[in-house]
Amino acid sequence: MRISLHRLRVVGLVLYAWVALAAFDLLRPAGFARMNRWLSHARPKPGESWATTGIVVWSVEEACVWYPKRAMCLQRSAVATWLLRRHGIAAEMVIGFRPLPFESHAWVEVDGQVVNDRPQYQRAFHVLDRL
Repeated sequence: MRISLHRLRVVGLVLYAWVALAAFDLLRPAGFARMNRWLSHARPKPGESWATTGIVVWSVEEACVWYPKRAMCLQRSAVATWLLRRHGIAAEMVIGFRPLPFESHAWVEVDGQVVNDRPQYQRAFHVLDRL
């Protein structure tokens, strides 16, 4: 059986996303400011990357399937934003809320388009922050 280099890279990206989910859990007690600093250090790196937006987002979702606890939207979005930036994609994590009934949510945008969730969140939620 022969496994392509592309498949090995995708499997590696899923493992990397799983480790990033765990790192987020370790950073959680340090607070929101620490997470913000973690994301701010992940700037898009210039150059070609083999990973597309779709592959990175899928890898995070796949890692969530194998993660031992449920990853909430903030954790998933922070990890996806970080990995997208590491692959040269200018991603932005958006945190928003709906006043009535109150609900908050986080998602990732690339070029103003939601990439890891439903696009209607942009219309239904007020933006609190963009990281």
